[in-house]
Amino acid sequence: MLTTTHIEARPGHRIYVEFSDGVSGEIDLSERLFGPVFEPLQDEDLFRQVKLDEFGAPCWPNGADLAPDALHEKLLSRDAGSSPPE
Repeated sequence: MLTTTHIEARPGHRIYVEFSDGVSGEIDLSERLFGPVFEPLQDEDLFRQVKLDEFGAPCWPNGADLAPDALHEKLLSRDAGSSPPE
């Protein structure tokens, strides 16, 4: 079963995520912080309070959370689209 093993807030509203299958990377959330639940996360102090809940989902004290499988897929699709080094 795929699980999120590490989450870390980074400057500029980015998060670094690691998964149990070795997939890891940084995701920029700056363009996605809108709406009643996510808009408060524009405050860097609140954004830095990200933790993993009991299901491995990144979550914040205000109730905002993200789907781990969607983050995993985003990292996989980004890696698939990158060019191999020359």
